Amino acid sequence: MAELTSRTLISVQERLRDQVAHALRAALISGELRPGVVYSAPALAADFGVSATPVREAMLDLAREGLVEAVRNKGFRVTELTERDLDDYTEIRALIEVPTVGRVTRTATKDQLERLRPQAEAIVAAARKHDLIGYLEADRQFHLDLLGLAGNARLVDVVGDLRKRSRLYGLTRLDEQGQLVSSAEEHVELLDLMISGDAEAAEACMTRHLSHVRSLWAGQDDAAEAERPGLRLRAR
Repeated sequence: MAELTSRTLISVQERLRDQVAHALRAALISGELRPGVVYSAPALAADFGVSATPVREAMLDLAREGLVEAVRNKGFRVTELTERDLDDYTEIRALIEVPTVGRVTRTATKDQLERLRPQAEAIVAAARKHDLIGYLEADRQFHLDLLGLAGNARLVDVVGDLRKRSRLYGLTRLDEQGQLVSSAEEHVELLDLMISGDAEAAEACMTRHLSHVRSLWAGQDDAAEAERPGLRLRAR
């Protein structure tokens, strides 16, 4: 019985950490957590109404994704990306993903590609509901599963890491301006081109999609501008 109780407590703690990490990602997307600012676990824990432990654990999860960095004896700083960083990420993704999309178009079966349609449609559905976390998760799953059809797990890992480091920028602004749905629909367009067997058009669509994403990064709002409504997360 003691062992069962211990396992139950661990499960509860893990769920709480995941919930806090989910809330922190939402705060990163909304701009409530600002690049360059140091946030302490106790201050964030007070905002969330939990102990500092799950906040520290969640922050460590985000640090492994490159979204924050630990600051000794102070807390965690939200990672700042330069324009050069974003250009580099986009270039690497294009070098990998564009030819891979062409190769998968030529080698994957229609059934394999059709299995990705629910994910592509989930991206659109999340965009219409203004569910940014849901959008990011569906978008991540679609792209990585699509690349996975090439049969190279290391390639998928590399792209997954690049996406973690850059995926948050510009998304809120896109949603606020009513453009998120059209961006989401590009995934359905890409899938349709691949199913039709038009590798050249699929590569062009993927190139356009990545260029579109980079243009959103370039136009991101200054995170230190107007405060957004909702939970105010305090720095250290």
